Amino acid sequence: MKNIVLVTGCAGFIGFHYAKKLLELNEYFVIGIDNLNEYYDVKLKNDRLDILKNYANFKFFKISLEDRKNLEDIFRTYKIDYVINLAAQAGVRYSLHNPYSYIDSNIVGFINLLECCRHNKIKHLVFASSSSVYGLNTKMPFSVKHNVDHPISLYAATKKANELMAHTYSYLYGLPCTGLRFFTVYGPWGRPDMALFKFTRAILEGKPIDVYNYGKMERDFTYIDDIVEGVYRVMHLIPKANPGWNSDNPDPSSSICPYKIYNIGNNNSVSLEYFIEVIEKCLGKKAKKNYMDMQPGDVPKTYADIDELTKDTGFKPVTKIEQGIPRFIDWYLSYYNVKI
Repeated sequence: MKNIVLVTGCAGFIGFHYAKKLLELNEYFVIGIDNLNEYYDVKLKNDRLDILKNYANFKFFKISLEDRKNLEDIFRTYKIDYVINLAAQAGVRYSLHNPYSYIDSNIVGFINLLECCRHNKIKHLVFASSSSVYGLNTKMPFSVKHNVDHPISLYAATKKANELMAHTYSYLYGLPCTGLRFFTVYGPWGRPDMALFKFTRAILEGKPIDVYNYGKMERDFTYIDDIVEGVYRVMHLIPKANPGWNSDNPDPSSSICPYKIYNIGNNNSVSLEYFIEVIEKCLGKKAKKNYMDMQPGDVPKTYADIDELTKDTGFKPVTKIEQGIPRFIDWYLSYYNVKI
């Protein structure tokens, strides 16, 4: 029997790409769940899902993580080996206006998943956290060894809460848990609410783009294939208790229980202005820029220290934005049948 992997959020951007990688390897049976909510274009989600449904080793359930009964039924029906939690209510700015959706999905949904993992002897729970947990931190690059107790958005707070909840279950029940702090993921089939998608669409349509903090933003942009490879390597790297962990000087990235936190980023901070320049070059068209103040919940810069990830997995993201942005734009032009 192939290993059975539950991928939550399988119709989402990262979940789709990760499920597709597992299916293509043909060494796994993938159970995908997604509630196909209307946070962004449901057609895009369904089109991703249609690709996954072409694989014989894929089974889909349309449910939310908050639906405890149906989630429990799936765990009872299938002997799941690995759980990859990529479902969440995403978006920093959206959390300012719809806070309850973050509590429902990211807190209630996650506790349901933890309970199911606990009662069904899961080999490893890998869950998506976020670079946003670094909040008010300014020491660069952001390290998993740093304290992250000052989030500045509810989205970030729910991701930090997930890390705490997972540690608790790891400690109490011996559940192996690994949290992955993703840094600004981009690439083909990306989310319409993300900068690359929004900028590409607006520039093509001759509309202005909103450039926050007057362009003085920097992000550690990470290409989707690098994210997927990192998640795959971590899935098989089941954490163990850190024998050197010291409660007098606690390491935030590990514990006396089977728990680990990693950053997955490109280990390189890129200015928003240069990011826009690369898009303009690919499209052969200049952007009309609407410079704006920093938005509540945003941070001016992100930059990932990935030493722990590289040390433990041997993997380091390699895709530069000069490679990744053209790939996204090729996909965008093809998917939307746009000629330039």
